[in-house]
Amino acid sequence: MLGECGSGRYKVMESCLSASRGRVSGAAGVCGFPFQSSGSGRSMKRSLYFLGCPVWASSRWQGNLFTRHARRDQWLSQYSQVFNAVEGNSTFYALPSKDTVQRWVDATQPPFRFVCKFPQAISHQHRLVNADAETAAFLDILRILDDGQRLGPAFLQLPPTFSASHLDDLAAYLRRLPTEFPYAVEVRHPDFFDQGKHERSLNQLLAELRIDRVIFDSRPLFSAPASDDHERGSQSRKPQLPVHRVVTAGSPIIRLIGRNDVRSVVPWIREWAPTVAGWIISGRVPYVFTHTPDDLYAPQLARRFHDELRQHTHRVTAMEPWPGEMIQSSQRQLALF
Repeated sequence: MLGECGSGRYKVMESCLSASRGRVSGAAGVCGFPFQSSGSGRSMKRSLYFLGCPVWASSRWQGNLFTRHARRDQWLSQYSQVFNAVEGNSTFYALPSKDTVQRWVDATQPPFRFVCKFPQAISHQHRLVNADAETAAFLDILRILDDGQRLGPAFLQLPPTFSASHLDDLAAYLRRLPTEFPYAVEVRHPDFFDQGKHERSLNQLLAELRIDRVIFDSRPLFSAPASDDHERGSQSRKPQLPVHRVVTAGSPIIRLIGRNDVRSVVPWIREWAPTVAGWIISGRVPYVFTHTPDDLYAPQLARRFHDELRQHTHRVTAMEPWPGEMIQSSQRQLALF
């Protein structure tokens, strides 16, 4: 869906990605993300890249990202007016009802994408073995999103104890997944960062199956001692992993774990922006998710990244004003009369 219109899986790997795919210049979609129109296939619009936060629902965004008096049932719609993707981390803990997922679809417009995490029952409890019932239930959720043209890569976050000795289990599980959906895998065991045979085996498996490898970058979070309780909590929970810029399919995913002081994350934003721009120019469709210990600041970090990215490619246009900021601007203008 995201790598090539009319297909649920990416058709290209790192070694054969084309840099000459056509783009419709001057066509802007949600939040200044230009999109390509397709003459065929189910999806009529697709973004050059996807940007979002780990959640879409925060009451503390009222008055800036959201309008001040936005109801909870309006948050997703207003979020999707600015960002074109969101991490569906809630599916890691429990699956929503099908009616709830359909409401997600109804509250958004293409090319918005939900990047849902595989349930922990599959990845952490069953460790990918004898998880047929749990997988079938999760795939039912993905199917609703796919039917509504809202499905981004479903990402499988493996536990830190899932080592190279379990790679056969991973291969067997991934090979059984339906090929019409896009997927990504996030590993956390040191074996898969050894720059040797274990990491090569993982990358070859993912490339063969055209599955993306998630890049988890928590360097900003651990760049200084915690400044508040939110940062202390995040530093106690988040892992510190090596950052390997590995691309195994058509949509690399970056999870950038920042700090509440967005200015302190700028060095890493400046490091990543030219890389993401290069992916876009080469025809890839990357995803970038900005995390902050306090979710209040996640949209600000995302906007800062987007602004920096625009310095490296003219294809990315300015982000749309936030709904809450638009209301504030209108009120200030009215006060002048």
